[in-house]
Amino acid sequence: MYFCSMIRFFNENTKINLPHKQEVKKWLTNVAVAEGKKTGDLSVIFCSDEYLLQMNRRFLQHDYYTDIITFDYTEANVISGDLFISIDRVKANAETYKQPFNKELHRVMLHGLLHLCGYNDATEKQRKFMRTVEDKYLVMIPLSIDSKD
Repeated sequence: MYFCSMIRFFNENTKINLPHKQEVKKWLTNVAVAEGKKTGDLSVIFCSDEYLLQMNRRFLQHDYYTDIITFDYTEANVISGDLFISIDRVKANAETYKQPFNKELHRVMLHGLLHLCGYNDATEKQRKFMRTVEDKYLVMIPLSIDSKD
């Protein structure tokens, strides 16, 4: 079986210049490996609140803002998917939780990756467990990319 790992970042109707892209890719790959998975084709698409709201309505029939929508194309232990992330929502959440923007952005990217690894957050118990797993992997992020921006 041919295996190719590729993590790519895109902007859709918003502009963000993600610093330290290679380090972020390595960190996400290391999280996947720690979960017993390999990374396949993973796209991280940064967008606005309105863009993600339209996707939420169209694909999930949800009429509310969210910070991320994950489309899962995983096969066996090779995780692949699209992570659509609202930069507007990440900024608002960073302010609400008094976190640096980059730290909140990393948490949201990790959250999407964990969905691809099989974690769910439909119930309060699942949300608490997923948050614990997020906290575990956030400490793995290299200091060079965990800036206070």
